[in-house]
Amino acid sequence: MGIHSNKQALILSMIVSLSILSRNGVEGTISSFVFGDSLVDAGNNNYIISLSKANYVPNGIDFGRPTGRYTNGRTIVDIIGQQLGLAGGFSPPYLAPSTKGSVIMQGVNYASGGGGILNHTGAIFGGRLNFDAQLDNFANTKQDIIDSIGEAAANELINKALFSVTMGSNDFINNYLTPIFSKLEQELVSPDSFVGAMISKYSIQLTRLYNMGARKIVVVNVGPIGCIPYERDTNPSTGDDCVALPNQLAQSFNLRLKSLITELSNNLEGSKFVYGDAYNIVSDVLANYQSYGFENANSACCYAGGRFGGLIPCGPTSKYCSDRSKYVFWDPYHPSDAANVLFANRLIDGDINDVSPINIRQLVNS
Repeated sequence: MGIHSNKQALILSMIVSLSILSRNGVEGTISSFVFGDSLVDAGNNNYIISLSKANYVPNGIDFGRPTGRYTNGRTIVDIIGQQLGLAGGFSPPYLAPSTKGSVIMQGVNYASGGGGILNHTGAIFGGRLNFDAQLDNFANTKQDIIDSIGEAAANELINKALFSVTMGSNDFINNYLTPIFSKLEQELVSPDSFVGAMISKYSIQLTRLYNMGARKIVVVNVGPIGCIPYERDTNPSTGDDCVALPNQLAQSFNLRLKSLITELSNNLEGSKFVYGDAYNIVSDVLANYQSYGFENANSACCYAGGRFGGLIPCGPTSKYCSDRSKYVFWDPYHPSDAANVLFANRLIDGDINDVSPINIRQLVNS
């Protein structure tokens, strides 16, 4: 009975794989490696001692259970994986004990809530994996793949894979703009110098990723962080408007990031860097939220304090809205599943205002 059901399961899995391949052409064979912060963390922070966690209710209420994702359902990278039929769909968290063996061939998620480009970012949370640590972890995965299938096949798998990097928000929110703690830093370091330090560090990190074999790399910029419920509630004098300074910092960073991506594309032979303009996409959705089917664009669906529900992270004592699809924001910092679907689709199939020089679908199939 056991052997028969195993055989049935194997046949079913082969049929599913073949249907994905035939539906998406080359896409179904592509692995997905994910780097970033809580916007794309699939549960790595569940396995470290950190104040930044999301593995409790009501997070994941529309996923079926809390998984460590900082949203009611799926992250943007989950949706991109599903929509493009990437190998394995959701890339599993690197730190999960089950992420080993053949599983890693389909891609791995290294993202960590609280992580940033700069190593001291997110220190207020205690444990978190910054980008340098995530790159170290990818180096371990690469070695495991080489040990499993040999160097030539491993290099081919990695060269073809989709790499996505979603970093930078925490370097502002939980570093340069941290209430009280960052007052001294703001006095000593100008915004321009801080952004410059981020860009020079990021350049080294993205080059290291390329040197480890990544060729198809999507780098998503920093969204309008001055519009998140947390910033609105911690800066009450702004009223109903988004908070100006965080958005100015994000725009300053994004301008220099776009130049960096162009520079890396020109200098790193065979690289295909894609710039995802989250700032433009999210700003458009917030400005025109009703036309996208939302009823609320400034408050957290999951709330426990503050005019916009932005003062306390989403947790077991929080209240939450009955229809999550009507809210752009799930909690003080993160979008809802419904908003993530919109954002992901525009990165997958958007025009050059959203993603450039090509979109993610074109990158995966290139």
